[in-house]
Amino acid sequence: MRVLVTGGAGFIGSHVVDALRDAGHEVTALDALLPQAHGGETPSWAGDVVVGDVGDGALLARLLVGVDAVCHQAAMVGHGVDPTDAPAYARHNDLGTAVLLSAMYTAGVSRLVLASSMVVYGEGRYSCAVHGLVGPGPRRPADLDAGRYEPPCPTKLAQEHLASAWARQTGGSVWALRYHNVYGPRMPRDTPYAGVASLFRSALERGDPPRVMEDGWQRRDFVHVQDVARANLLALDVPADSFTAVNVCSGEPHTVGDLACTLAAAMGGPEPVVVGGARPGDVRHVVASPERAARVLGFRARIGFAAGVADFATAPLRLTSSRTADG
Repeated sequence: MRVLVTGGAGFIGSHVVDALRDAGHEVTALDALLPQAHGGETPSWAGDVVVGDVGDGALLARLLVGVDAVCHQAAMVGHGVDPTDAPAYARHNDLGTAVLLSAMYTAGVSRLVLASSMVVYGEGRYSCAVHGLVGPGPRRPADLDAGRYEPPCPTKLAQEHLASAWARQTGGSVWALRYHNVYGPRMPRDTPYAGVASLFRSALERGDPPRVMEDGWQRRDFVHVQDVARANLLALDVPADSFTAVNVCSGEPHTVGDLACTLAAAMGGPEPVVVGGARPGDVRHVVASPERAARVLGFRARIGFAAGVADFATAPLRLTSSRTADG
């Protein structure tokens, strides 16, 4: 199968490219090499990459000739810095997706694997043995003093809406893979556009303790990037029924404090420091079930938390041009 992978030099995209090529697929990797993720240079592990923007319709028209499917990994992710990031998130995540979908329709490409995200769920509800279903309360102003802006949530949800509408209009096939907290080799370091695992790893490499926000008991599902790449490979083997969304997660939630302590122990670094505060727009807990992905896609994560974090402790990261941040 001939596959175009957008964001193909990125943290997750490069692993997707490797998995597809190892499986015998013919892959074209496209990446804008944004400095927030790459420092403006092609990583050594990326191989042949077409440098360009997913919002460039003319470039996409050339790259989509003869392509059977697209794995759309290109996006701005992470919490960002402040509201001045919002236009870039909207342009890369939403306008870029719209341009890609338009170009796919024109080229007659009907299969899309979309890198979606757990952020589309928002806060959700909680099930309490005493109180039943409980809706989340608003964060207190005092909890937000150490916070940062978080624009990816609405832009990733808009990506799903765009892809769902495209599937209905064209009869196309879309897998929306809702990634949870992905970690592993090739994460960008020292940047607010990276995940919490990278922020903790970057601090430990500097000899600093990981700084854990809130009380450290926030629950997340940490899934290894190699499992995420395998989910993309499976999605190319099994056409979706129009638009189908599944969680790409381990099914074994851990707290953010667990991650900080486990990584610090693996690296022989200082113990984490709980600094309080909270990020505006961040949720207290976000975990989800992997059962639908297992049922319709045949996907279950294989790399456990302890083994994955031990591997991540010495895995190569990429340098970026952005400043440091807390986790």
